[in-house]
Amino acid sequence: MELLKLAALDAEDLTVISAHLQDAILRLEDLTYLKGEKRFALVLRRFDWSAGPKAPPQRRLSGLHFERVLAVRTRGLEQGPDAMPLSLLAITFTPGDAPSGQVEILFSGNGTIRLEVECIEARMRDLGPVWKAGGRPGHDDTTGPAA
Repeated sequence: MELLKLAALDAEDLTVISAHLQDAILRLEDLTYLKGEKRFALVLRRFDWSAGPKAPPQRRLSGLHFERVLAVRTRGLEQGPDAMPLSLLAITFTPGDAPSGQVEILFSGNGTIRLEVECIEARMRDLGPVWKAGGRPGHDDTTGPAA
């Protein structure tokens, strides 16, 4: 299977990246904000939804980074050695004074990372490794879309 590479320059593009990263797993140590470079980057273990419902479930190591990031704020994210992994639900954009706005990375358990951005400029790329997943992520009606 080919490695997935996506770019987002508007809210519609970001929706596509969000769909591919739904149910990705990461820890807080998998992300960083490079303030001097205005870059926010994270490494995720994404569930490969594109493999189809009959294929064995698998995960892929992927990277995501946002450029032109002015500030990063977090809310509801547990830190420390006993912190549970984060499960990504969605990535959204709320416009401000065009083309600026806020990118929100939403996690299960109501955790959020909010990026103040000059504009949407994001890239997602599979980094190579693929492994068998323990199962398919599921969602009930109160936590998000169906799997």
